[in-house]
Amino acid sequence: MIKGLGTALITPFKADQSVDYEALARLLDTQLTGYVDYLVVLGTTGEAATMTAEEKREVCRFIVDYVHQHQSSSQHQIPLVLGVGGNNTAQVISDLKAMKDELILDFTAILSVCPYYNKPNQEGLFQHFCAIAEASPIPVILYNVPGRTGVNLLPETVMRIYHAHPDKIIAIKEASGNIEQIKRLIGLTAKRSNSEAVCQQSGLSGEAGLLVISGDDGIACEVMEAGGAGLISVASNAFPEDFWHIVHNQDRELQARYAEMVKLLFAEGNPVGIKAVLAQKGIISNHLRLPLVPASKELESQIAAIL
Repeated sequence: MIKGLGTALITPFKADQSVDYEALARLLDTQLTGYVDYLVVLGTTGEAATMTAEEKREVCRFIVDYVHQHQSSSQHQIPLVLGVGGNNTAQVISDLKAMKDELILDFTAILSVCPYYNKPNQEGLFQHFCAIAEASPIPVILYNVPGRTGVNLLPETVMRIYHAHPDKIIAIKEASGNIEQIKRLIGLTAKRSNSEAVCQQSGLSGEAGLLVISGDDGIACEVMEAGGAGLISVASNAFPEDFWHIVHNQDRELQARYAEMVKLLFAEGNPVGIKAVLAQKGIISNHLRLPLVPASKELESQIAAIL
């Protein structure tokens, strides 16, 4: 179910810093049009690091209820992925246990980022994710984003984690930006025979359940062409239809047209850029929580020119 285009949802705030549920409903309306294959809630883009446990529960419940209410029983229910991660393994496990009998079962999987700041080695990363896999009541998507965490989850460690818990580890969101590393990981998951023809005849298509998902809007086509399973996108908050075409049609021309916009989205940090876009489109008010601040006037002007 976690294939194609997933949107890493932002969390809209009001000027008083409270969650703007009216804006969140407007944003969800743009996502429930058939172009987005699944939603990622309370990830980095959702500013989860600045939210209280109660706020997280309320946002989760609102999104779950809204999605269920606005998709009829005849429609395919869009899968939901929940961000649950941190740099304190014991706290992550405690959070999972606290949610075990309530909201978490409304989600298809959790997305768990590599521990940040602590900078564990590969053995530490292995043990961290094994502990999370054992504690989680639902499947786990690993999240490698060295630019934010300061550590790089290597392909060999990913496979080690997967083989230790093949029933729980279903995918990795790879946002290292290193296409050669991503290709190496896809190669390890595929384990194809020397003959592609023999592979096709035997029905082999890679290790069951382990998907490699691009975490970078700018290289979605490259990852898909290498055998990736799609994209978890920031840009699709504002441009779901176009990014659906980029992912499902591997449209390099359309991806190239968005190259400058994608660059601006991350120029002053995420979700600074995408919130500026959504504000200019009239979907949300442009408010973030410290230590993040709204886009500079210069960046807003550059975004407006492209829009």
